[in-house]
Amino acid sequence: MGWLKRLFGMEKPENAEVNPNPQAVAQAPAATQQSTTTTQSIPPERLGLNGEYDQSGLAKRVALAFDQDAQLDDMNTLWVAQTGGTVVLKGQVPSQDLLNKMVSVAKAVNGADAVDTTQVKIG
Repeated sequence: MGWLKRLFGMEKPENAEVNPNPQAVAQAPAATQQSTTTTQSIPPERLGLNGEYDQSGLAKRVALAFDQDAQLDDMNTLWVAQTGGTVVLKGQVPSQDLLNKMVSVAKAVNGADAVDTTQVKIG
């Protein structure tokens, strides 16, 4: 089972990307600007797998990055979450080297400002 399937109950969507281009989010026009529609960009930590808005977008894209790295087999003892732009890893990993690799992969995901490993046990 992959990271996305275990953590979010979903298979990898078609065209899913770790760092997709954001889709424009249409906003209702202001009362004084009835003929134009403005767009708002999606914050990088809320960017989903296909560029859409997703509250857990960063965590899902980190899980996808873990799935795409041959050295990072899914571990049922580790979970990925997010708090804003911080990727939060929770649980247990077998070695410090593996945790270091995971931190490196997570930091490479657009929108990841930091990686919190304070809730990870080694061994």
